[in-house]
Amino acid sequence: MKRNVKRSFLLFIILLIIVSPILLLNLQKTYAVRVACVGDSITYGAKIEDKFLNSYPAQLQQLLGGRYLVENFGASGHTLQKDANFSYWNHPNFKKSSDFQPDIVFLMLGTNDTKPYNWTGTENFLSDLEALVSHYQNLDSNPEIYLMTPATVFTGYFKLKDHYKMQADVADIISNAILSFGKEHNLPVIDIHEATRNHPEYFLLDGVHPDSAGASAIAREVYQTFCRQH
Repeated sequence: MKRNVKRSFLLFIILLIIVSPILLLNLQKTYAVRVACVGDSITYGAKIEDKFLNSYPAQLQQLLGGRYLVENFGASGHTLQKDANFSYWNHPNFKKSSDFQPDIVFLMLGTNDTKPYNWTGTENFLSDLEALVSHYQNLDSNPEIYLMTPATVFTGYFKLKDHYKMQADVADIISNAILSFGKEHNLPVIDIHEATRNHPEYFLLDGVHPDSAGASAIAREVYQTFCRQH
């Protein structure tokens, strides 16, 4: 009898160990504050070793803790502008990020817009930015929107400009435009461009994509701005 009780108790403990993480995950998905990180390859974590642990959204999850559920909707090579070679509007993650019904959206696009064949001027960029912000604002979840300027582009510094074709001067223009847009529309802006301006060491991978230390710096900047707002 005692042996059967012990065996049953042991099976119960084993079952609890198996089920608990699944139960906790389901509870988090149901009750946590839902955070959508919308962006390009820098959000996705391209070229970062163990991006599922070291991308900026993954590190932001660690900073925010279990009350929040952070999802990475980065799409490598994609732009904010609709009329571009690879527009985020046409990527499956655009719909997925909307279906997620986030409570908070961190929006960082613009690096791929700096390519000469994508860049058509500030007016077009801001028009599409306004449309994208409006799209997320009109979701049923009515999320808070945080704009993020693109990271500094160091392709010229690393002599890889012909490979990636990003234009550092256009990244400056886009960042200033986003800052002005945020002020005009009373939206918080996280200035990643300025935060990375003096840190080429974060971009030793190729001059465009941050390594895990760079992603950590981005996550901290996002977290600190978010905490100041709350």
